[in-house]
Amino acid sequence: MANEHPGMKPAEQAAAMLAAAGMARMPARVMMALVGSPDEGYTAADLAERLGVSAAAVSGAVRYLVSMRMIQRVSRPGDRRDRYDLVDDAWAGMITANAPLYAGLAAQMDSIAEENAGAPISVARAREIADFLRYLAERMPRLAADWRAEREAATRPDPR
Repeated sequence: MANEHPGMKPAEQAAAMLAAAGMARMPARVMMALVGSPDEGYTAADLAERLGVSAAAVSGAVRYLVSMRMIQRVSRPGDRRDRYDLVDDAWAGMITANAPLYAGLAAQMDSIAEENAGAPISVARAREIADFLRYLAERMPRLAADWRAEREAATRPDPR
């Protein structure tokens, strides 16, 4: 799976995987281009050139990714153009930020189950979905916190 499309660069392969999982194609491409960006980030024009797309396509993708808190505008002294880069810890932050959504969806599944009391299969399905969503709401923030703690411990200097 790592080299599913041998002629594609890894960033394009990763973007294709995100698109296959449901993310819009252009935001996925912009985000994966930024994973491999130079330390100063890319301007919108840089992204358009790198991806071979219009400035308008990049603009929409950038707006979406900024609103999702996955990327950020970065101002550089002496540079009048905004540059873009990934937000530190963006993936774990996105997972954690979705916990309330999972909890809210679980409550809605409970309501659906209550409304369909006469249909036991429907009730069981809605309750199972609700249970899973509550599990995600509880576990995803803990998983992100555990990952951060393990990462910090691995990068901490040995006290010896």
